[in-house]
Amino acid sequence: MSVLTSPRGKVEVVHCRRTESQDIYCIKNLIRKFTQKLFGSLNIISLLEKANLAITLHNDQEEIMAQATFLDYPNWNVAPQDDWVSVFRELDSEIPCTPLNTLFMHLFVAVDEYSVGCCKEIIRTVFKAVPDLHFIFLIVPSYMSLGSTLITVFDQVGNIPSLTYDEDFAVHICHRHSHYPQLHIRKARVEDHDDLVPIFLHHDTILKETYGEYFLAELIEAQDEENHAVVCEVEGVAVGFMSVCSRVNMQLLHECFDLGPFHGLCTPHPDDVLEPPQELSVQGSSGAELRSSSQECQQIVKEPQEAVSPEAEESIQRKSTEEAAMEEALSPVQSGNTSEVEDTEKLSQEYSVDYTDYCISNTSSASISLPEETSNFRPIYRGASTAFCIQLFCIDEKHEARSLDFMNFVFSLFPDKNFCIISLPHLTPEFVLIQNFVKIVPFNNCTLDQDLYIFHRAGLLKTIKIRLATLSDTPGVENLVSTLMLNKSILEDLQQYNEARRDPDGTPLQAFVAEVAEQVVGIAVIRDEMDIEYIRSHYNIEDFIYFSHHQREEHGHLYHFALNPIFQHYTKFFLKEILRLGYKSCLYYPVYPRTKEGKFQSSSAHSLTSALHYLVPVRPRRQIVYPLEKLGINAPSKEVSKDALSYALNHTNRKLTLEPKITVNAKIVVVGASSVGISFLETLIFCSHLKFSNLTLISTHGLPGKKLLGTEQRKFLASDHCYNDKDHALMSLCSWVNVVVGKMTAIDRAAKQVIVSGEEVVPYDHLVLCTGQQYQVPRPTGADISQHPTNREVLNSSLRRYTGPVPCNHFTLNDEEDCLKALTWIRNNSIAAEGNVIVYGNTIDTYTTVETLLNLGVRGSYIHLVQHPPTSIITCINNYAVEGAVEDVLRAAGVTVYRDAVLAQWNDGLNPDPIHSASFTTPTKPFQLPCSMFFSFCEKNVDYETFRAFNDACLVYDGRLVIDTNFHTNDIAIRAAGSLTKFSNRYYSNEWTHSNFNSKEIGFQLAAAMLNLFDPTLKPVTEPPADLDRLIPMYKGAKIKGGILPGSYHYLHIAKPAIPTPLEVQMAQSDFGSEIVTGNVKNGTYFRIHTNKYKMVETITCLSKVPFPASNYIRLFGQHEQVLNNLCTRYKDGLVPDLYSYFTEPWCMALFHDRFIDLRKELRQILSSKEEENLPSIEELARQIEDEEINLPEKPKNYLKRVFQETIYRPLVEKSILDYLRYNHYHLPMYAWPGII
Repeated sequence: MSVLTSPRGKVEVVHCRRTESQDIYCIKNLIRKFTQKLFGSLNIISLLEKANLAITLHNDQEEIMAQATFLDYPNWNVAPQDDWVSVFRELDSEIPCTPLNTLFMHLFVAVDEYSVGCCKEIIRTVFKAVPDLHFIFLIVPSYMSLGSTLITVFDQVGNIPSLTYDEDFAVHICHRHSHYPQLHIRKARVEDHDDLVPIFLHHDTILKETYGEYFLAELIEAQDEENHAVVCEVEGVAVGFMSVCSRVNMQLLHECFDLGPFHGLCTPHPDDVLEPPQELSVQGSSGAELRSSSQECQQIVKEPQEAVSPEAEESIQRKSTEEAAMEEALSPVQSGNTSEVEDTEKLSQEYSVDYTDYCISNTSSASISLPEETSNFRPIYRGASTAFCIQLFCIDEKHEARSLDFMNFVFSLFPDKNFCIISLPHLTPEFVLIQNFVKIVPFNNCTLDQDLYIFHRAGLLKTIKIRLATLSDTPGVENLVSTLMLNKSILEDLQQYNEARRDPDGTPLQAFVAEVAEQVVGIAVIRDEMDIEYIRSHYNIEDFIYFSHHQREEHGHLYHFALNPIFQHYTKFFLKEILRLGYKSCLYYPVYPRTKEGKFQSSSAHSLTSALHYLVPVRPRRQIVYPLEKLGINAPSKEVSKDALSYALNHTNRKLTLEPKITVNAKIVVVGASSVGISFLETLIFCSHLKFSNLTLISTHGLPGKKLLGTEQRKFLASDHCYNDKDHALMSLCSWVNVVVGKMTAIDRAAKQVIVSGEEVVPYDHLVLCTGQQYQVPRPTGADISQHPTNREVLNSSLRRYTGPVPCNHFTLNDEEDCLKALTWIRNNSIAAEGNVIVYGNTIDTYTTVETLLNLGVRGSYIHLVQHPPTSIITCINNYAVEGAVEDVLRAAGVTVYRDAVLAQWNDGLNPDPIHSASFTTPTKPFQLPCSMFFSFCEKNVDYETFRAFNDACLVYDGRLVIDTNFHTNDIAIRAAGSLTKFSNRYYSNEWTHSNFNSKEIGFQLAAAMLNLFDPTLKPVTEPPADLDRLIPMYKGAKIKGGILPGSYHYLHIAKPAIPTPLEVQMAQSDFGSEIVTGNVKNGTYFRIHTNKYKMVETITCLSKVPFPASNYIRLFGQHEQVLNNLCTRYKDGLVPDLYSYFTEPWCMALFHDRFIDLRKELRQILSSKEEENLPSIEELARQIEDEEINLPEKPKNYLKRVFQETIYRPLVEKSILDYLRYNHYHLPMYAWPGII
């Protein structure tokens, strides 16, 4: 915030922010003829799309006062985009401009009255936002003067000719030192005490309370050879302080952090022990576990079957290649307090690279061998320490952007040290200084509540140069990537580039190297993105770019990226230079999933690096399932509709290269990989402006989505249609989330730790419990059926827990891992040929399991479906027509169904392992069945060990874990969501729980509630009034269940969130609405739609013998019947004989489109806004009619129609719809619009 004063004395308070797309209209209004003469005729949208930095200045009323746009190459085509440095060096050799320290102003507009003040404020903001920036150039026609505004900040340095125009252009320059200069650094003096104390006390008073009022003076006085205190000053006043010390507890650091890539911060010594005595490795097998550290977590346990996170593989690689790590430290670099640090010695080529291979697996048979990190081995470094530490640091907020200015001076105080380290409590917000440091990976068993950051002396070098690779770079690149798992692929691509500049298939190929002191310290390889139509149609890249303003050849595909870790803070600069030198505007990086075998997918293998965290993840788009044969030539192109291998997409563009991310280091631990937990994590990782560095998932089987059952359609369990395997591949949570494989057994609330599997410790700041409910092993009543007891005579044991040994042939299926075990047992024990299978329970999962067994070849006469007494009058399907069809199929298949049966004994009360027989009581007479497999689908409940963890932690539990409306338990640091929970009794709503709502929506709302803690861009949440705090939130997403029922019936049921009620009771209500039913259940053509009294679709039930596009039908929920082409009227007129066919007609494809909801919102906005002065909005007219404020000579509906037709609203609505169809024509080519024919 700044205050500007106009020449007439008027005052405006102004604020700076990044330019947004809605600013374009105001920017155009500020352009004058003089502006066009200075900068040329510009396409503002295109300019902002390609700009590296665009700043808008606005006042308190959000009125735009000024705007400036900056790029990393000159305008007016005075020099090539990729080779402007030589031109400007020839112009004035005393100006050391480089791509790192230079930007070019391509546009400046301002309100005339405040233009001078606005210009200076924007320039100051730019220098503050880009610490490495030293020069801003302005290029205008030589015959033009700069005017009274720009001349106040720019000075002319000469003229250069244009490559396009036959005229000269004047070059003007603006220097940093005139606006936001570098800070002067010197040794601290006692006299600085009075200047510094207010700065310290502004942030914290702990030091004063602990060490007394004059702690700072005493610290300054205590300086010696090992301890130094330095200050930065502005105009003779100290505005920042840093205390450094060469005494470092190296033993503690070696025990807690993986310092292998930095040789333990010690000089190499002959007696160093860098490897364990015996190499341990784990092959990618289903029974093995891999534990590895992630760059930003303290503990992680991974399975080889899962895609290993980038930083996890980085850690693995470091462990396996330590003998190739640094054999001698980087030579000391002499540095002083100057703007540009000179190179004095070459960087050692032996230095290890902070780099990762991300290996993709799908079809290749290549196996992997990964070192196991579960051992307690720690390297032993016997050399002298080469590190000093920052003990205390503070700087005035106005000058915080220049924090790195300290580093030159403090390194000069320790000429024999190469590393500067700083340890911080992990909840410390990331400040400017540590953004230039490398965060170190902690070991698994590290419980130190501090994060360690490292900065190398060579990181001060400003002479880093990015250029296209040459043949002579090959030895340097070989040395750089020699320890990497995909180094062969990198070198092959480099060779291909040097030989042909393109792939054998003709795809253009470019290789770039980063060079410092004539040594290669980085390598990147890109190709032209040849699949951009697929990317646009399958991913929301238009959240980040205006696609139509980027040429096809400007889209690049990042294949390899490796950068020495001491230059990691130059990663964004490297990416920015790739875009500039490669004439690209966008880069894309796919992350492919790993299959269950853990093999590399050689055809799509990419290298992966910590640069992933400098890219933004792109949300996948929901796709329409097209009836391609019916659409014919009107179907989308093959590039759009093809079924390609799924991958998670990451992206950067020119606008993002100078856009900082807000790092959130809080340890957020999610327990349970339920749909709620996955939705919560998904919401966090797709916040593009936030970087959550400490997300951890604790799950019994790790992340879902491993395709354990392959392409099997029948999955044993019904689906809630929240996530499938493809959805998990499109998210690649493993790239962002640390996974601990195990079971939560305890919570230590005092220490904020979760105990996993009784031994592993996972610390947390925020704990999110999403374990859900699981099927439990049933407890037999123990009744002796020889006495012929009935259910009434048997003690109900359903509320008691089974504590005996679980028989080996007893299965409770809760996830895909359990299903795989059951499938393996069936195939290994010849169950399909001769085994009797008992399926016990009365949920929908019993039907889907019976269908799976029949499909696997188990004869129906060997399957026994035993249904225990229902706990509710509502059946699991709640539709007699569907249930009747399923029962007919079971009867025809020979499956015996037993009703109201209670498990009495296994093996007549003898040893139940394995189960050979099972006895049951009924309301009449008991019975006994032979058993080879026993599936239990009794009522779900909270797992006992999970309950015990809650109970021992004194979390309030009342049948379920008790929460409030903000997901809080009785511990403010612990939240919970999903079927695990219930609302507190103070809400008087025990009928409503999270089980009544869509799990994906619950996870999203949970994340939204927590984002208020981390996202500074969100407005503070106001506390609701006391009376509203007693209301539980009501979510609107559809509750969905589906699966394949006996008879190969494909079943789908979509309904609004509600308290379960029998269908017959619902239909008897006066406000039920109406239903539309086509087909019949026996033929497998049943389709039922229920609309409420407002004609909104509220329930959909499908039962079909052939697969149908369930994702399409889910989009029908909540739509008005008129949107469905007047469905009710057409049905009454007999025009809709088959709803399945009806919803494959071309007209309805837009309903299934992912952006149709945006169109609806836009149309609603038009109708609710006042478009004409003398006429109220359509929405306001409807309200007036409802309130009887106006008398109408005709029916209200006809009146509103006439007003709509005769006013501006109709053309506005038509334009909006046509624009929508044009913009999304690649998805919706079946629609015509004016001018297409």
